Amino acid sequence: MKNKDAYIEKFEAQIKELQADIDKLDAKAKQSEADMKIKYQDELEQLRGKRDQLKGRLTEIKNASDDAWEELKSGAEKAFDDLKNSWKTAMDKFNKE
Repeated sequence: MKNKDAYIEKFEAQIKELQADIDKLDAKAKQSEADMKIKYQDELEQLRGKRDQLKGRLTEIKNASDDAWEELKSGAEKAFDDLKNSWKTAMDKFNKE
């Protein structure tokens, strides 16, 4: 159980960190011109959707038995990597514009 709890704690911290990054992008969007706001909002919607999926995976892990959570871990890590990469892509895109 210790490993599961530690994993959940670490994963929650990573989600909070990415949420802070999404919030920074949102703040940047609010200061942009109208056409850029639309682009930012599209990206933000995608990021929030992926974040919500990630939170869902974390909930599955929390509710899983001690044996089953290990099987769910790889899917959650893939979802986290996908969100992280999407955020980096969005930041790169908007830093160029």
